[in-house]
Amino acid sequence: MSCIQLLPDLLISQIAAGEVVERPASALKEIVENSLDAGAREIRVDLEEGGIRLIRVTDDGAGMPPGELPLALARHATSKIHSLEELERVASLGFRGEALASIAAVARLTITSRSPGEAHAWTIAAQDGRLEPVAPAALGKGTVLEVRDLFFNTPARRKFLKTPATEYGHAEEALRRLALAHPEVGFELRHNGKVVWRVPVQDGLARVLALLGDAFGQAARTLDESAGDLRLSGLAALPAYSRSGADTQYVYVNGRFVRDKILAHAVREAYRDVLHHQRFPAYALFLDLPPEQVDVNVHPAKTEVRFRQSQAVHRFVFQVLQQALGGIHADAPSSDPLASVARTGQRPEAAPQVDAYGGYASPGAVDMARDHPPPAMPYRHQAAMPLAAGEPAAYYRMVAQALADEGRQPDPAGPTAAGPGVVESRERGSDEIPPLGYALAQLQGLYILAENARGLVVVDMHAAHERILYERLKRDMDLQAMASQPLLIPLVFSATAVEMATATEHQDTLAAMGFEIRAVSPTHLAVRALPALLAQAEAETLARDLLRDIQAFGASQALAARRNELLATLACHGAVRANRKLTVPEMNALLRDMERTERADQCNHGRPTWFQLGLADLDRLFMRGK
Repeated sequence: MSCIQLLPDLLISQIAAGEVVERPASALKEIVENSLDAGAREIRVDLEEGGIRLIRVTDDGAGMPPGELPLALARHATSKIHSLEELERVASLGFRGEALASIAAVARLTITSRSPGEAHAWTIAAQDGRLEPVAPAALGKGTVLEVRDLFFNTPARRKFLKTPATEYGHAEEALRRLALAHPEVGFELRHNGKVVWRVPVQDGLARVLALLGDAFGQAARTLDESAGDLRLSGLAALPAYSRSGADTQYVYVNGRFVRDKILAHAVREAYRDVLHHQRFPAYALFLDLPPEQVDVNVHPAKTEVRFRQSQAVHRFVFQVLQQALGGIHADAPSSDPLASVARTGQRPEAAPQVDAYGGYASPGAVDMARDHPPPAMPYRHQAAMPLAAGEPAAYYRMVAQALADEGRQPDPAGPTAAGPGVVESRERGSDEIPPLGYALAQLQGLYILAENARGLVVVDMHAAHERILYERLKRDMDLQAMASQPLLIPLVFSATAVEMATATEHQDTLAAMGFEIRAVSPTHLAVRALPALLAQAEAETLARDLLRDIQAFGASQALAARRNELLATLACHGAVRANRKLTVPEMNALLRDMERTERADQCNHGRPTWFQLGLADLDRLFMRGK
């Protein structure tokens, strides 16, 4: 039997390195975070072979005096916190004092630094846990930290590294995450001696566009909402920009990139009704709250957090995103991915402004729109053409008579005066063209063709009507108390201690949702009633999902999802079917309902309900100006 003995310091550091330094990307993250905490305004990163051979980070931060260089490489030595009170409200990116010591235990590390007031810089090297003496060096300001031959002395760890190309991809992503959260800092990335990308000091919107692309920026809604101590800002892409993978999902808490199940669930629920299945939303979200309201000391990698008031955070993020994704967006569906760029005229470089159609555009685009207003509806300036839209002539005479009865005269060039043509459904006294314009005709019993200020709008009438009915059903359901259906024979199931406690503590919440779940023994619960709408659901599974979500989120997201699935089915069956001939007033009524309905850009299954063909798109199709 072996005896208990103390581990050597080097082995202790190598074990700790296994938690902190998984690959070159994690080492790079820790080093760059130290540069940011030091107040750097310019950071340059040099990598060789994906960071396996070399990671060099150069910054212009505060630097370190020579006496602190050995301490920087000691375990549990840090300048970020000094007490438990400071740990509970930590605002810096690093605070554990483990990263540099862990890296030094598995690589050849050198630090060269110069603090203000020093005549020259100083350097220190470390290898296998041994520190070289501090020596003079040449450096203008800041700090240069080099990590060479990562895991050279731990071959078991090194063989688990991927190819240099793969490791470089992870390292680049780690730097991009940090650069997104710190637009006040300039970043430069070099790989094998070549500049890969460089971003200057800029505002937050420009930084997101520079790193995630103009296409993402043009398809996203700008967020900046506050509630009490909570603030959520950033960009959330509309569902039409959905991705095949979760490669454009960035969530930050107080400037720190995190993967948090509470936030992930809130975002997923906000996109649930508008995102096509098997697709992933794209977003860059920045949540700010007092440091004492969030615990970042959960995992060595510091990518997991714990909120003091998780339910409030969940509700806030969900509501902000849901509101941003609701409504008709003039810049949403487009037949051409380049059309959104053509609409704004230039890449946005400052905070977006609301344009005349309720969408968002850059200040330059707003100026352009002001100097070049949208073209007026064609029938305002030319005689009506004898193009019928399937309406009997008697209808137009009826409309003309109704106008006369109200003391209004028909437009001399309008359809009511010229016979069959396009009928406006304009409100009295309103000269503004609605976002979806006015109906022209119906195509093959499937699509509505309409004209707005930008050109041609094509609407999938079944998908649009399905969304309208779905939102009405949800609204009507929310306005009424949830009807409950008692079970003839209560369902008894074995429950965990957490499920027992949740059911006991939230009886009022369960009753409001139409459930009756009560304890029948210290280890068993009985489902005595279910919501009538879900009476056919599997009671035990539904009850377990409900209790889990109440405990985690404070509300029944599982119940809402089940309920919404059934309502979506009802809406689909009740929506106008294909090949149904609609009159022009019916088509216009559908367009107006779409404009008043939240999330009307997509149907219940995430498919688009309408597309915009601008005049530039049509000119391109007909080669005008060629």
